Amino acid sequence: MSEKIQARHLARAAIVYVRQSSVQQVQHNEESQRLQYAMVDRLHGFGWREIETIDEDLGKSASGKTERSGFERLVAEVSLGKVGAICARELSRFARNSRDWQKLMEVCRVVDTLLVDHDAVYDIRQSNDRLLLGMKGTVSEYELELLRVRALEAKNAKAQRGEYYGKIAVGYCKTEDGIEKHPDARVQQTVNLVFEKMLELGSARQVLLWLRDSGLEVPCNRNHRGELRWRTPSASWLYMVLTNPIYAGSYAYGRTTHMTTVDEAGTLRRAVKRKPLAEASVLLHDRHDGYIARDVFERIQVMLTKNSQLHRRPGPGAVRIGPALLAGLLRCRRCGEKLIVSYGGSSQRVHRYECSRANLDRGDQRCINFSGIDVDVRVCELVLRVVEPAAIEASIKLANDAGSQADAALDALRLELKAARYQAERAERQYDAVEPENRLVADELERRWNVALERVAELQARVDSAAAALPNNAVDPTRYANLGSNVAQVWHSPTTDIRLKKRIVRALIEEIVVDTAASDICAVVHWKGGVHTEVSIPRRRRGQNRAQTAPETIDAVRLLARVSSDEQIARALNQSEIKTARGNLWTSTLVRSFRSTHAIAPCASSADASSPWLNLKQAAKLAGVAEVTLRLAIERGAVTALRPVSRGPWILERAELLRREVMERLTKKPRPRVGDPAAPTTTQLNLIIPRT
Repeated sequence: MSEKIQARHLARAAIVYVRQSSVQQVQHNEESQRLQYAMVDRLHGFGWREIETIDEDLGKSASGKTERSGFERLVAEVSLGKVGAICARELSRFARNSRDWQKLMEVCRVVDTLLVDHDAVYDIRQSNDRLLLGMKGTVSEYELELLRVRALEAKNAKAQRGEYYGKIAVGYCKTEDGIEKHPDARVQQTVNLVFEKMLELGSARQVLLWLRDSGLEVPCNRNHRGELRWRTPSASWLYMVLTNPIYAGSYAYGRTTHMTTVDEAGTLRRAVKRKPLAEASVLLHDRHDGYIARDVFERIQVMLTKNSQLHRRPGPGAVRIGPALLAGLLRCRRCGEKLIVSYGGSSQRVHRYECSRANLDRGDQRCINFSGIDVDVRVCELVLRVVEPAAIEASIKLANDAGSQADAALDALRLELKAARYQAERAERQYDAVEPENRLVADELERRWNVALERVAELQARVDSAAAALPNNAVDPTRYANLGSNVAQVWHSPTTDIRLKKRIVRALIEEIVVDTAASDICAVVHWKGGVHTEVSIPRRRRGQNRAQTAPETIDAVRLLARVSSDEQIARALNQSEIKTARGNLWTSTLVRSFRSTHAIAPCASSADASSPWLNLKQAAKLAGVAEVTLRLAIERGAVTALRPVSRGPWILERAELLRREVMERLTKKPRPRVGDPAAPTTTQLNLIIPRT
């Protein structure tokens, strides 16, 4: 027994600390665990009877970057003065960083706790032992740093040659000479399809939705050996494929940097920040066979950057479903910031463009703000003027591309069906190879075979359905002869997707610089290609209706105002289920304002001889006939009358009604009945009910 071990130490408990740095060491270095657990026998030999083993930190590094609950419990037990000695196979098991090591030594010195390893017993209160333990702690930290530096240098040297691959990107497999495309044709077709759809749709989100709508699966690496599994596509998988330069034949290493911080508990936290591709530690082009060209990859990166919604990014952001057509394209002439969109209204969303970035960031005054309806309409006119000459050519190309797009989805389904058939045949061979008497295995193999056959049947049905729905690729140019004149009609149709309109606008316009004056909005349209167009849009007055009323409603109110008051017009429109442009019910006040806006004169207070228009009651009184008689004559076509709305009044012209031939048709008596009246017969039944 060492002379440093006293009775006061043996009176307290002892702790054996067991730790290994990684899960791989825990699984494979079992001899190290046995040696560490065997330190319990060493403490028994020294005379300790109460011994506790702490092994919660198996698989955790002692570099200080990982939280170790076992070490924290060890320090807590020692600080309470309940531990006479702490033991480990090597002292480096306790800590490999100065912070944890010095904390443990200070606590042991204060409470008089010994440190024990397989070589000796240390009393931290003795200067020689304290010096030796300090040197051992420094050596342990230096040893860990030396191992890390050596491994990092070896990895960097291998990366400089373009030979280091931490993970293999999906679509590639590792060989002796480097990497090559995966030999599975289905994998290659899926990766190529992702890039083709990105170039076509221009948005990663739209590519993801298309893959899900088509019911396609994407490959994922099961392990580092390149074994695959197929699953439903996700946004993270898609972003990984679209931003990885390996698909352009380039080798990139060192694209991330690590930032280390210390939290409130004293634990080191590491944050990973991604660097631009140009700032990578190693960037080697044309190292292997790529799926796309390098210029295509750079074009996709620009598209992703412009789709970002951050206002500091150069692009307008991804297309959204809001009605604001120019969202992301407007820039303030005064401060250079992008304008944002604000929506208001209840039944109908009304949008405004405003430059309020300085107000949001610094509390400064807003630069400009204006209604977006008139600006959108004016820009639409410019866009349609540019689009209409090429409408026929673009439509024919779109019709031709529709077949190829459907063919791409159908080819992917066929490859998936081919893979499912292979799995079914493989399951059949496994079932045939088992002995029939071994039912425990045969039943499970039969179940797997049935599942594979069901998968084949499902995919076959999807392939047949997709093949039946395949559009006819034959395009007749004569069908598109009149399309140029219908572009505006299709553009303004309520069924046209606003996202399609925004993509067309962004394909033609780079950005629009705007400013406001007292009476108008000045806008400079920067077209793709360097051409600029300056336009001036009149600003709306306060209280001016921003909604567009249908021309039929304007004509109906103009006719009703000839014979009806504002209250009667509102009642007729509401009963005919005709609402305002904002979707509200009519009132007499709204009708009065509507007439004033469209310069419609009100109805006269009374129908005198000078009034050229009459309603049904007034016309019947003037003609000297009943209202029913006049209405029936109108329905027969004997009298000409107007009825603008289905539940509204009839409108007759005085001069037309007073014509002699019209009055004769109204006042003419009916012809007498020809023939004798019917006489009662003996066989005629009556409606008298007998009381018997």
